[in-house]
Amino acid sequence: MKRLRKQKNAIAIGLIITFLALGLINPQNKLLQENISKIEGIIYDLRLNATLPDTPRKSSHNIFIVDIDEKALEEVGRWPWSRATVGQMVEQLKEAGVVVVGFDVVFSEPEINPVDTLIDADALSHLSKSKLAELRLKLDADTQFAQTIADYDVVLGGLLQDDKSVDVGTLKPSPIVMLDPKAVRISSMHFAGKVANVEVLQEAAISQGFFNSVPDVDGAIRRAALVFEHNGVLYPSLSIEIARVYELADEVFVETKPSEAFEGAHDISAIKFGTKRRIKTDSFGRVLIPYRGGRKSFPYYSATDILHGRIAPELLEGGVALVGTSAVGIADLRETSVGIQYPGVEVHANVVEGLLNPELFKYRPVFWEGAVAAQIVIWGLILSFVLPFVGPMSMAVWGLVSIASIVGFNFYLWQVEQMDLPIIHALIVSIGISIFNIAKGFFSENANKQRIKSMFDQYVPPAHIDQMLSDPSSASLKGERREMSVLFSDIRSFTSISEKLSANDLKDMLNEYFSPITKSIFEHEGTIDKYVGDMVMAFWGAPIDNPRHAELSVIGGFDMLKITAYLREEFAKKDWPAVRVGIGINTGEMNVGDMGSEYRRAYTVLGDAVNLGARLEGLTKFYGLEFLVSEFTRAQCPNIAFRPVDKVKVKGKDLAVAIFEPVCMLDDLDDVTKVEITDLESAYQDYLEQNWDSADQKYTTLLEQFPERYLYKMYLERIEQLRHEDLASDWDGSFTHTSK
Repeated sequence: MKRLRKQKNAIAIGLIITFLALGLINPQNKLLQENISKIEGIIYDLRLNATLPDTPRKSSHNIFIVDIDEKALEEVGRWPWSRATVGQMVEQLKEAGVVVVGFDVVFSEPEINPVDTLIDADALSHLSKSKLAELRLKLDADTQFAQTIADYDVVLGGLLQDDKSVDVGTLKPSPIVMLDPKAVRISSMHFAGKVANVEVLQEAAISQGFFNSVPDVDGAIRRAALVFEHNGVLYPSLSIEIARVYELADEVFVETKPSEAFEGAHDISAIKFGTKRRIKTDSFGRVLIPYRGGRKSFPYYSATDILHGRIAPELLEGGVALVGTSAVGIADLRETSVGIQYPGVEVHANVVEGLLNPELFKYRPVFWEGAVAAQIVIWGLILSFVLPFVGPMSMAVWGLVSIASIVGFNFYLWQVEQMDLPIIHALIVSIGISIFNIAKGFFSENANKQRIKSMFDQYVPPAHIDQMLSDPSSASLKGERREMSVLFSDIRSFTSISEKLSANDLKDMLNEYFSPITKSIFEHEGTIDKYVGDMVMAFWGAPIDNPRHAELSVIGGFDMLKITAYLREEFAKKDWPAVRVGIGINTGEMNVGDMGSEYRRAYTVLGDAVNLGARLEGLTKFYGLEFLVSEFTRAQCPNIAFRPVDKVKVKGKDLAVAIFEPVCMLDDLDDVTKVEITDLESAYQDYLEQNWDSADQKYTTLLEQFPERYLYKMYLERIEQLRHEDLASDWDGSFTHTSK
């Protein structure tokens, strides 16, 4: 009882958090409701993506996209195309055995007839009115298109508008039937205006459907409305009309129930059509879109390939075709739960698949508020009366257990029971009460430390006390000097590459490049020092000492080049520029440790040996190579083959350093390369001994055998220059580089 009184404030705070969470289930404040909806949307997206299969699901219905893509626009011409051309495409789909064609585009204006354009031309003046009318009918693209779709199951699309002054095109009678004829006031999406198709097409088509999107408050498309209200009449969406026609159903039935929010009104509860097709909806006739996966989870066929008969008929037979666009210029791209820039036509494809397979739909049960409230109360009471009486570790465990239980139960309902139950309210209780008690414990512990410190300040220096009270693991980052190997890698012509890409593409490219490169460095026991733009700096031999640091760094460099070669092919598929790198490695004594200021620190290396590694990376461009190491690194790599490159004096240094190009592991060295290295070493030795004729002959032979190696050409030019110069008696063959 004494402990209970001592912790009464903590218990009270826990109960207050529980009470506040209950008030968030259905908040009256509009701004608060919108913010909660946004957070729910983020959690919904995370849960959806976490439960999507690695490969898009397959269904028994062949649903595919006829894509008016960039390729189609390039071959056929800019959109809109002639209705005659669209009709030819529909004919191709019909001949291939496609069951239903739905258009996620609207033909709201009649196509200009060429006869009307030339009606006053002299060439037509002698024609009779009957001949002229016959010619006009023959050349009318709308009529041709209407004749094509008249005897075929084609569902045309339309768009509803809030502005009642927008009234374009005609509407066919709605196939929607209310199961309760007394339901007059229906909770649905209301629109006063419309943009429909021209009359000749609307009459010829078997049906029409509206393709309005229904974004959430954050702009993401997570739900789709199956019905819309226009001038007091319910009309179907494009998706449900495609599904209805496919199922050979004559009508769409709407189930309703009396509204709890508005007296005398009715909420939609379900939509029925065909055989055993009953889809639960929210009160506005909306469903959660059962996304297959990311963009292009459904088969996509370019409209131009359909038009020209390039697609095998067996791929289309028995299918449902949705005609739409993924072309950026036409701008039918949406933000969705599974990605941004998602084609709107594929949103409809997901809904159609769900309508034909109702088990795919998740739904929010009518009792969701009570279920959420029960979770809040249960976990609120448990955590409020348990956490104040346990230690910090137990608090963390209880908090994690509660979060895991809430998330696990939510995932169970989602995966097994097909229920979409809001999770944020229960998480607020769990996280809020846990954080409060952990923070309370932290501040209490910190107060105890301060009391201990104040007690011992007069006996022990304050710095020692601080060290005893702090995390002892920081001692492992102390500064020291040791022999290590450092690697620098830089993307060639990065400025030029960055100018060719948008900011987002450049970010994506660097992320895709750095991720495998970093993984490779870690796998070869290296430590990332930093990224500077497109440059990577890493070192081997710290914080854990490793006698093989030089060899591991070179092997890591080999792997980085392989990764870069692979990424070039992958980047080419995305029309990104080719990526090439230069790598420089040096081995020597360096200062390593946790360095910086009180505001920002980093575990890094410093020293002349580090600077030389950076210079070597820069020299790769000069020698036309991708990989250079110093003689100090080579000396510690007996299992690796190298080509001699040069003896250099870098900027700021007077001592010459021999540099080499790593080739491969000795065990992987083939006979051709082995002979090349032997010949190169001989040629380079003649060069150092000023045997110009012999060196010239050997480098010439090497260049003839390996014309792609710029190094050999460079030495021939250098020999020609040096043989005419008076060299100093102490000339050692070194070359002085004046730039970094």
